Amino acid sequence: MQTNFHDVRGAVAVKWTMGWVMLVLLAMRLAAAETSPAKPTLIALSAGVTGAEIQSALDALPAAGGEVVLPAGKFEIHQPIILSRDHLSLSGAGAATILHLADNANCPVLILGEPVNHPQRTVKDLCVSGLFIDGNRIRQPRELWRLTGEGSQIRNNGVTVQDVSDSSVENVTTARCRSGGLVTTRDVRRLTVQGLDSFDNEFDGLACYETKDCLFENLNLHDNPGAGISLDLAFNHNVIRNATLTANDLGIFMRASCENQFLNVAIRQSRHYGVFMAHTEQLTANGWSPVPKTECAYNAFTNLIAMNCGGAAFRVNNTTCTNNILIRAQFAGNSKGGLSLAQPNLVTMQ
Repeated sequence: MQTNFHDVRGAVAVKWTMGWVMLVLLAMRLAAAETSPAKPTLIALSAGVTGAEIQSALDALPAAGGEVVLPAGKFEIHQPIILSRDHLSLSGAGAATILHLADNANCPVLILGEPVNHPQRTVKDLCVSGLFIDGNRIRQPRELWRLTGEGSQIRNNGVTVQDVSDSSVENVTTARCRSGGLVTTRDVRRLTVQGLDSFDNEFDGLACYETKDCLFENLNLHDNPGAGISLDLAFNHNVIRNATLTANDLGIFMRASCENQFLNVAIRQSRHYGVFMAHTEQLTANGWSPVPKTECAYNAFTNLIAMNCGGAAFRVNNTTCTNNILIRAQFAGNSKGGLSLAQPNLVTMQ
């Protein structure tokens, strides 16, 4: 493109100005380079290291954080690997990096957050990626980590995430865990879970409690004796996108879950319901009554598929579960039909 100038002096002035601007930009870049923080510390471990050595490497990272990298191989885990400080990452080579829980270890494989019953602070900026977690559940006698004291309320999941924010779990498989595959709890916020494959866990593939403003996408949750996804206690304002749930007992179990978005979720061959919504009940002098704020309400399902399930495709079990919407849902081959409602008009179909 040509620029018309009134005279040569104008052209020279413009060239001089552009040159001056370039010098200023260069100076700014140099200054930024001088003041920018150093690259995070990276510790690459060799094949054959122990779980304790993996933990020692994480603990050796500086206060500014860093990353521990594992190669392909099988790593025997006797105690949970814990990321309890800000800015820590643990990564592997994908399914070829196997964290195998040792016989009778009776513990989670990974804990993100403080490893206590009631965390006192939120841990931020954690990342776990590229791992295959084998919970070896048939050789773990109990579900709880410790019998008494701290850890006695922490279950032996593949990945336990508690009181963590602004973090991610990417391209991780959790299989054969004594409790759940991946479990979020105790005030988890702005967590991103991408590329989770979770199967053959004792209960659920993915379970979430006290979880808000999080994204779960590209999920493959199958062959779990419990639910593919269990949302049970203050699961609010989250997004679940691009998920396939196959051959679980339930596709999605929901209670105390509000204002969530479900996009492109396919549920097939559940032994019972595709989606099951309920509230918590308590025994009162007048009989069983709903516990306040435990209903499922204002959830939206777009492009939900539920096929060939042993119960109804979508069951709303309690009248408190209102204002839920289904957009372009597809139900077929379910033994008890499509919608099953405690009373009419609990769900809007579009």
